[in-house]
Amino acid sequence: MRRPFTNLTLDERRVIARMLQAKVPKTKIAAMLGRSRSTITREVKRNWWHDKDVPHVTAQSQADRRRSRRRKLERLPDLRAEVIRCLHEGWSPEQIAGRLRIEPDTPHRLCHETIYQYVYSAEGQTAQLARLLPERRRKRKPRYARTPRNRVFPVETSIHNRPPEINDRSQFGNWEGDLMIFERIQGDANVATLVERKTRYTVLLRNNDRKSRPLMNRLIHEMSPLPAEARRSITFDRGLEFMAWRELESGMGTTAWFCDPQAPWQKDSVENMNRRLRRYLPRDTAVLQLTPCSMRMMCQRLNATPRKCLGFRTPTEAFRDELIRLEAP
Repeated sequence: MRRPFTNLTLDERRVIARMLQAKVPKTKIAAMLGRSRSTITREVKRNWWHDKDVPHVTAQSQADRRRSRRRKLERLPDLRAEVIRCLHEGWSPEQIAGRLRIEPDTPHRLCHETIYQYVYSAEGQTAQLARLLPERRRKRKPRYARTPRNRVFPVETSIHNRPPEINDRSQFGNWEGDLMIFERIQGDANVATLVERKTRYTVLLRNNDRKSRPLMNRLIHEMSPLPAEARRSITFDRGLEFMAWRELESGMGTTAWFCDPQAPWQKDSVENMNRRLRRYLPRDTAVLQLTPCSMRMMCQRLNATPRKCLGFRTPTEAFRDELIRLEAP
């Protein structure tokens, strides 16, 4: 993982001054400080003034003076107003910066990082501009930060804490979910598979990417019409595409359970269904060309196939019977 960028400190500049006076090569200076050689070269070129007494202090003051300059969005009110207007329109900083680069009548250009810095500056926080960003974070997330898996999937959601009535398939309304992944040439397109544990009823959803929040919103949209007793829980593996599982609980009251790390076989119903599906969806399938009609026909074929575990009833029949039982007084 790349190291997050940090500015050189006064102590580091003091070391650079001593080593330069000793004629030490920049490569060795960089190795000693744990910096890249380009950082040392850039520091000498931009900040170094050959003050024989305290060169590191002079270099530090030059760097501080440069960083104290007002940002472009603070200096240019017209550009600032245009950026804020686009943020209100729902554009991301990257989209705003990219659009300004191709606009022929725009006198100024800027990068998306400049917009982010302004949004999270004191002035931007006062105007609550962070609420206009796609992620709507009040504090900026570190660029290379990773959320520990034990915080994303806490022990309380482990499959080992799943109630017995789910494990023995005696209770209706408990599902298993997974993503079917295809060849790399298909990009992030995938097919989400949902299987109800008791009836083996299957739902298939085509997705254009693997982002977690859109996936959870899609599940909520598809499953919300069902009675609450028919969507009690969903069991997933620990893939990052399921990180937004809390959306299920807040959106429709569905509990999420998770397999152990590297143990997707613990959700056996959906894994078995994925193997069956590979007959119709091999890995070289052009996923983006799958139409909603073809997905429905595939679901109907799977759910109309008699299953030995259901006494040779079909999943459609078993699922319908359970829904009728829920509606009975």
